[in-house]
Amino acid sequence: MTVFNKISDKEASGKVKEIFDEIKEARQITEIPNFWKTMANSPETLERTWRSLQQVMKKGALAPEIKELIYVAVSITNACEYCIKSHTLAAKKKGATDEMINEMIAIVGMANETNRLVEGYQVEVDDFLK
Repeated sequence: MTVFNKISDKEASGKVKEIFDEIKEARQITEIPNFWKTMANSPETLERTWRSLQQVMKKGALAPEIKELIYVAVSITNACEYCIKSHTLAAKKKGATDEMINEMIAIVGMANETNRLVEGYQVEVDDFLK
């Protein structure tokens, strides 16, 4: 159960409508995803999150599909089902293959396992890594 109701396209006005229109144009979509509809309960949070996401996910040194795969990896670790599904779809749209996604999932699983082992055993950092 959500904490807030979703703000629909029809209910959106002012800053929320402006951001919704930007999202639809930037993503080439006709319907606003539930994430943004829910964030719209706080227009300031909606705008800040949209602007930050645009900044971080814009073209840069990392290829767009790699950025999306990193987003999925973190989402797996944080157990965010919505983000896993959303960013896996985005990664595929940007060129990620099933093989890439499967490999990334294996890396996430291995990293989480070895991280927990290191923390459990309290392994000291080697001098050459400092």
